Amino acid sequence: MPKKIFSVFLAFLLIFVPISSACAFEPTGIELTAKSIMLVSLDTGEVLYSKSENERVYPASITKIMVITLMLESPDFDPNKKIAMTAEAQKLVLGTGSVVSNLQVGEEISSLDLVYYVLMSSCGDCAYLAAMTYGGTVENFVDMMNKKAKKLGLSGTHYQNPVGLHDPQNYTTAKDTYTLTAYALKNETFKEVCETVRYTVPETNMHPARTISTTNFLQDSSTNYFYAYAKGVKTGYTTEAGRCLVSTASYNGYNYLCVIFGCPNTEGKRHEFIESKELYRWAFNNFSFKEIADTDNPVCEIGVSLSFQKDFVTLYTQKEFVSVLPSDADDSTITIKPNYENKSVKAPVKKGQVLGTADIIYANNVIGKVNLVSREDIDRNILLAGFDILKTFFTSKYMKAVYAVIALLIVIFIWRLWSLNLRKKTKNRKKIKYIPYDKNKRGKH
Repeated sequence: MPKKIFSVFLAFLLIFVPISSACAFEPTGIELTAKSIMLVSLDTGEVLYSKSENERVYPASITKIMVITLMLESPDFDPNKKIAMTAEAQKLVLGTGSVVSNLQVGEEISSLDLVYYVLMSSCGDCAYLAAMTYGGTVENFVDMMNKKAKKLGLSGTHYQNPVGLHDPQNYTTAKDTYTLTAYALKNETFKEVCETVRYTVPETNMHPARTISTTNFLQDSSTNYFYAYAKGVKTGYTTEAGRCLVSTASYNGYNYLCVIFGCPNTEGKRHEFIESKELYRWAFNNFSFKEIADTDNPVCEIGVSLSFQKDFVTLYTQKEFVSVLPSDADDSTITIKPNYENKSVKAPVKKGQVLGTADIIYANNVIGKVNLVSREDIDRNILLAGFDILKTFFTSKYMKAVYAVIALLIVIFIWRLWSLNLRKKTKNRKKIKYIPYDKNKRGKH
């Protein structure tokens, strides 16, 4: 099966399959300064590399991924609706060091333009404007952010503001950021905006048309950090958070997402771009799709009872299983280990019925699970089923309780008989008259 078909077929699995770092690999020849990292296949959800992915970090402007997610999901979002910049939004970022848009108070832009300003150019005043527009108040919008985080299962994330300004209570993890970003990328508008390098904001009521640029230098061919296969997503920086980057890259049918937090702020050297690029190169050069299980080859057999037709059923994988593994991976190190709830099943068995699961194991690590199904119908025999019903009835918990009660009654009955017999013997002994022995009368009659 061609690689591109694999990518399309497997991408939807991210919705249902939680990611696992059980089979993460160690990149060689790469200097990594970031405090927390995740490199994940967007095709299979497999983690190729992770470092402190559950450790709490400060997200800086990575926070704005959640802001745009809520904007685009709001029932009030209309890409053409005009929104005016407010003095309050500008005041909230004054002196914070946040990037600003240079929009004037009262200047109107479309809701879609606002998305570009927040996500692509990372403007803090626009993030506050979005919060007040879609939340009523900043506080209410931040509450919405935290509720959404909880709904998405981001257990290591909490928001305190919509910009990413430093606050001890504004934190996340690399793993949560992966989950959030993978979710956000399902929205086509989000995906299109974060992959844009230049965007022309149409003429407003106060300013002629202007062009804004992405802050992600991996996408920008005018920078020394350009990487032709990179596509978005968001940059971030505060003194406390360090240099941060969430990005994606696609090449030859393979798609990866890289999350990096806490790179040092070195003058003249942007570690977050360099390290992301190196990790992508490592992945593209060393990993490939491997079809480990298909639906045509049997995995195992289990017994079948209550049928004269067959006494076993052959199990197959329900779906193909494709994994991203080292290109030179030895097939002998890849195994499929069946798991059974029971070693046999009762007829009837239906075609496609799930009868167990199997672990996919590579180099002693479980890299996935598949369902095992029957590919044939097996009928139940009525006579055998009848005997089984009787057996089930007489060995049921109810009947065991009945047996226990009967046994108890028998014990009580036997005990009562023994007690009555003992009393009767005792009573008979009391009726025998005792005659003392008189030695003086011995021999006299």
